[in-house]
Amino acid sequence: MDSQRKKGILDVCVLAALKQGPSYGYELIRSVSVCVPVSESTLYPILKRLEAGGCLTTYRQEHNGRLRKYYQLTEAGEEKIRQFLDEWSEMERVYAFVKQMS
Repeated sequence: MDSQRKKGILDVCVLAALKQGPSYGYELIRSVSVCVPVSESTLYPILKRLEAGGCLTTYRQEHNGRLRKYYQLTEAGEEKIRQFLDEWSEMERVYAFVKQMS
């Protein structure tokens, strides 16, 4: 898959995983990797970029004596998911056209 396309898909996959509720890095890796393989070195820059873009917020909570960083979806993140789904409909039409013409 094209790296730019994969980057956009990973962004929306992370946001979709957070739609289920707040989560932390390792759990997000497990959730997202079900459909698109993702490593820590890929996930954390995505999380930082999404936070900077206002798509998610963070908070820390103690877990087994250690502070764990949780990520939570914002309204802007939900809007990004909606935009992706709208754009996906367009991509399906383009795909159907290309397949028909090939």
